[in-house]
Amino acid sequence: MNRGKTFQFRLHPESGVPVYRQLIDQVTSAIASGLLSAGMQLPTVRQVAVDLTINPNTVMRAYREMEIRGVLETQQGSGTYVADRKVTEDEAARDERLSRLAAQCAARAGAEGFTVEQLVRRLNEMGGQPAGRSSSRGR
Repeated sequence: MNRGKTFQFRLHPESGVPVYRQLIDQVTSAIASGLLSAGMQLPTVRQVAVDLTINPNTVMRAYREMEIRGVLETQQGSGTYVADRKVTEDEAARDERLSRLAAQCAARAGAEGFTVEQLVRRLNEMGGQPAGRSSSRGR
């Protein structure tokens, strides 16, 4: 573990990107570039909040989301560490893109008078088909 130098977050308020998202992007970029590696400890939630003068809940949200994605591991009483697996920037960007696409799809279906449940049911009917291939049903 590299204890000599701690990871420093930087905010870019003019970017329009939510603060929690900036924190996630910085960690995933640092991992992808090798600046952060498996087992390295990140600053505490409180320390990041104080350093950046932001709400600790914002930092907690970013850390929690990265933990859910398997990017970070939190050890109670010890701290938050980079998980022992390879994470690429592309993986995080791909996940974010899919989230936006799903939201757009749900909004479009709603505008056409369908419920999210109907949309999900239809997507489930498509099963393991690659995206972009339409079913022969209804033709």
